[in-house]
Amino acid sequence: VQLQASGGGLVQAGGSLRLSCKVSGRTINYYAMGWFRRAPGKEREFVGFITWTGRITEYADSVKGRFTISRDNAANTAYLEMNKLKAEDTAVYYCATPAERTRTPTASEHEFVYWGQGTQVTVSS
Repeated sequence: VQLQASGGGLVQAGGSLRLSCKVSGRTINYYAMGWFRRAPGKEREFVGFITWTGRITEYADSVKGRFTISRDNAANTAYLEMNKLKAEDTAVYYCATPAERTRTPTASEHEFVYWGQGTQVTVSS
């Protein structure tokens, strides 16, 4: 299973970006998809996830109301829409997925077995 994150870049504060996570080697239909990020000098942290049904999303308090996770099973791709970006959102963003079918994960990165390589998001203030 391979995950390819893309869509990062440089954006001004207040702007928007949409990240994509293309999965190969496995259908995403029955698997939750998660997003995490690592800011310079900090530990990797939870951003959010979407359940395999797409009916439930959970977000970190720091991004709630600004970020939206969605999925397109036909494209085998998950998305992270980021609006009203702040300088503190600057980080490498990673997508990840659990090994277990239909499992609703928690915010713990230990529940996510397969990871993408990360895409850099830089927000200038």
